[in-house]
Amino acid sequence: MTKKVVIAAAGKGTRMLHLTRNKSKHLIKVNKKPFLSYLLDNLLEAGYRDFILVVGYKEESIREFLKEYNYKAKVVNQFEILGEKEYGTACPLKCVKDIIKEDFLFVCGDNLYSVEDLKIMNGDDGGYNYVGGLCHKNPEKYGVLISGKDNFLKEIVEKPKKHVGNMINAGIYKLTPEVFEKVPEIKKSSRGEYEITDVINLLAKENKVKIREIKGRWLDFGNPGDIIKASLFLRKKKK
Repeated sequence: MTKKVVIAAAGKGTRMLHLTRNKSKHLIKVNKKPFLSYLLDNLLEAGYRDFILVVGYKEESIREFLKEYNYKAKVVNQFEILGEKEYGTACPLKCVKDIIKEDFLFVCGDNLYSVEDLKIMNGDDGGYNYVGGLCHKNPEKYGVLISGKDNFLKEIVEKPKKHVGNMINAGIYKLTPEVFEKVPEIKKSSRGEYEITDVINLLAKENKVKIREIKGRWLDFGNPGDIIKASLFLRKKKK
């Protein structure tokens, strides 16, 4: 059982338009509280205690938030380590490789998962890496998880043009330190970014990744319309 979590929160969030002019998109308020606080609260309730926030844009606003809301977390600045021109979901891994020696959970700071699913990702794992999967009616809009025998991941196929399955990548990972060995092997994707899915695919080729299906609701907080969605999501949770 791990208590360590790496939270990717370096991006500006350009799709949030003017709302991120003075702060990180992770701090946009939903029902009068910063979005990031809901993620941290769920992680705490699920039993995680050791947080590493990989930040970049408006780092000072994240530090002020942590102090104001009394959260304890180690803050690592991605821009200071990699510069501002290197992008992608694998970049936080590059930033924490020298400070993590044990298994850890990896999540994005603009995603929200139920407490139940955060607990599911922290089950007994036998030394494997895990990717959270979620059945979805529109899998073609996401990365689709192709499974093999005994829930081993064969491959993540990004936005497939042909139907290959309904289990999508929910962007939550339970990782072992061996993930850091694969990060230097990946190259920029067609989007010009370093993708964590490319790292996972390398591990999958060696049968080192399993799929763990999450059961609850998952929310991606990416554009202004998601503020209303998040508000409704959180109100339903209270009922």
